[in-house]
Amino acid sequence: MAGCRGSVCCCCRWCCCCGERESRTPEELTILGETQEEEDEILPRKDYESLDYDRCINDPYLEVLETMDNKKGRRYEAVKWMVVFAIGVCTGLVGLFVDFSVRLFTQLKFGVVQTSVEECSQKGCLALSLLELLGFNLTFVFLASLLVLIEPVAAGSGIPEIKCYLNGVKVPGIVRLRTLLCKVFGVLFSVAGGLFVGKEGPMIHSGAVVGAGLPQFQSISLRKIQFNFPYFRSDRDKRDFVSAGAAAGVAAAFGAPIGGTLFSLEEGSSFWNQGLTWKVLFCSMSAAFTLNFFRSGIQFGSWGSFQLPGLLSFGEFKCSDSDKKCHLWTAMDLGFFVVMGVIGGLLGATFNCLNKRLAKYRMRNVHPKPKLVRVLESLLVSLVTTVVVFVASMVLGECRQMSSASQTGNGSFQLQTTSEDVNSTIKTFFCPNDTYNDMATLFFNSQESAILQLFHQDGTFSPITLALFFILYFLLACWTFGTSVPSGLFVPSLLCGAAFGRLVANVLKSYIGLGHIYSGTFALIGAAAFLGGVVRMTISLTVILMESTNEITYGLPIMITLMVAKWTGDFFNKGIYDIHVGLRGVPLLEWETEVEMDKLRASDIMEPNLTYVYPHTRIQSLVSILRTTVHHAFPVVTENRGNEKDFMKGNQLISNNIKFKKSSILTRAGEQRKRGQSMKSYPSSELRNVCDEHVASEEPAEKEDLLQQMLERRYTPYPNLYPDQSPSEDWTMEERFRPLTFHGLALRSQLVTLLVRGVCYSESQSSASQPRLSYAEMAEDYPRYPDIHDLDLTLLNPRMIVDVTPYMNPSPFTVSPNTHVSQVFNLFRTMGLRHLPVVNAVGEIVGIITRHNLTYEFLQARLRQHYQTL
Repeated sequence: MAGCRGSVCCCCRWCCCCGERESRTPEELTILGETQEEEDEILPRKDYESLDYDRCINDPYLEVLETMDNKKGRRYEAVKWMVVFAIGVCTGLVGLFVDFSVRLFTQLKFGVVQTSVEECSQKGCLALSLLELLGFNLTFVFLASLLVLIEPVAAGSGIPEIKCYLNGVKVPGIVRLRTLLCKVFGVLFSVAGGLFVGKEGPMIHSGAVVGAGLPQFQSISLRKIQFNFPYFRSDRDKRDFVSAGAAAGVAAAFGAPIGGTLFSLEEGSSFWNQGLTWKVLFCSMSAAFTLNFFRSGIQFGSWGSFQLPGLLSFGEFKCSDSDKKCHLWTAMDLGFFVVMGVIGGLLGATFNCLNKRLAKYRMRNVHPKPKLVRVLESLLVSLVTTVVVFVASMVLGECRQMSSASQTGNGSFQLQTTSEDVNSTIKTFFCPNDTYNDMATLFFNSQESAILQLFHQDGTFSPITLALFFILYFLLACWTFGTSVPSGLFVPSLLCGAAFGRLVANVLKSYIGLGHIYSGTFALIGAAAFLGGVVRMTISLTVILMESTNEITYGLPIMITLMVAKWTGDFFNKGIYDIHVGLRGVPLLEWETEVEMDKLRASDIMEPNLTYVYPHTRIQSLVSILRTTVHHAFPVVTENRGNEKDFMKGNQLISNNIKFKKSSILTRAGEQRKRGQSMKSYPSSELRNVCDEHVASEEPAEKEDLLQQMLERRYTPYPNLYPDQSPSEDWTMEERFRPLTFHGLALRSQLVTLLVRGVCYSESQSSASQPRLSYAEMAEDYPRYPDIHDLDLTLLNPRMIVDVTPYMNPSPFTVSPNTHVSQVFNLFRTMGLRHLPVVNAVGEIVGIITRHNLTYEFLQARLRQHYQTL
């Protein structure tokens, strides 16, 4: 999404979200992962890794393909459909549990407090009622905070993290079973505790966790429970199931399966295809109808009637039969909707700006302190919220006369009153008979009930009450989002926006005299405007709101309002989820690059300092490489093309017959000088798998030649497993950028697996004697492969040789050094890549591109360097 640009930032400095990128220097932007002191801008961190969505077409995978036929392929596809159905059903059951628990705790709390308030209104002991309400809320919030201490990733809505995961970023702990348990129990306690949070956002996270864990049939939290389920052992399958689970979470929350499918497409997944669309939609349908089936059966006793589509339903919008002038909306109303969209975008930008300031304050002053401080902050928010709700209902509420609409109501109101709900929709707190407290009616009901009242009750709220409710709710919801409790933002934003829309309708009716206005429509448009200004979603949010209202005619006004709200908000800052993604330093890739980025080529943004391995490498070298670097992939190279035939045979160490072409070396080194690469290189000093007895036979005769000097320095004995000083510090520019023929990519997980399983051969044997691992054995430890530091070195012979060629990916996606950045970006994002080698016209690898080389900040830094060299 677009952020602040150019002169726009100069006029919106008050919003704290602009001007930051434009004031950074190239040096600050180049060193990603650090914080700029002046603006306190958080740059993308380098410790986040991408998911491996691209298939590794190595020999074990080819062996699996050879055994595949149409029958096995259909069986595999059938298993995938069954798993998708199971994900949808389980997500629906999770939503049912959350909804049932929240209703139970809320009814218990409001039942006790309402009885106390009615008694104490006449006895003068309202302080006791306040203490009872505080006791309930503080207890529930304390339990929610404790669960977040157990699993910190469970805090918040989880949508920013799931968005990052679907974008291709591996966020640690985000889809674990413990995270799901803490999220589910935490959100029901935080909602029941009276905080201005929703349970719909965490439902999306919960569905994603179910999608990630269910197909694995194992969990790190339940290590003793394991099933022999050989399917879906890759990031590719896992990410597809997470997409389905997230869509199922949206469908369960709003009863919007199509909206859930579009949410996964719009907000996250960078790789999509038609088959995945059908599976995600089927999963969403399964979740929505599972929840609908059980909720309808439990609440109404009519099993199979499907009367309650989601956790949040907006009811039926229709004018009263007695009011012939009423219309849901007219063409003239579109002008008001556009204005409301602009105001909603401004309010959303203000909300995001204030919340960003609060988040940065928490990062500096709350998070570094003991974890108990986070719990105390959550309790403070609960305390203030409870006192404000109670005092506002007692002091600021107006006692208004009961109307006939309040007593009879429309269809949606009757449906709610017939349910077995202890809380009534109308609250008479502190008011005489035949009157009700309009402020308490909004504050002392569940948020879903308050939204229905604003949508469907006619003439029950005064403009002053709506204005005060909007201000209080806006500030408290902004303060609450980001505390250490599981919390959603959809419902608070909808409720806040509905109050704003209802206020606009009251003003237009009372002061301008537009009698044809239907207040429920303006409340819905206000909710859409504010929610769109906060989250900046367009397509999926339009469909979600349409499905929640069951009114297709609302499609046009909702779409126009959301578009205007997004454009207005984007003028000042990003959406709330993108802001929190940025605060975490996650290298999220947008949909496309800016036009001016095409002035850069792949050679301008690639990392030229490579740590590589040879096709046949000694164990000693592999261990040193893996222990002294943090890279997750290593190019497999040879140092001249004349030995490719021997490489294919695999009968000798390629590095025994190294031959250089002096012109090639100097040419490539010259290219690197022209690009101004001054960063310290990290070629591994452990890649010298050359036998000493072959050194003399391969050295050229002319000792004075530069090429000969390079070869002399290269032919050194193996270093120790823990070298004190890397010989790379003595390398010249020519040595650092010698020509390397590219043959494939080997992942860290693959190399560690080979070492753990003892896949190697001795120098006196052929590589054909090396043990072979199957695809199932290579993927057995997924997703938590063994760590190189846990390897017992005493069990390894450092002189043994590992042939990595059967397990590397021999045909990864590659680009030319002259490829424009937009092409590189589109290839990387749409194909879900983790590493993108840059290979020149003669097959030599000259660099590698990862996610961090394509972030906005990194590209801006390189673009500035490009302008400086012109």
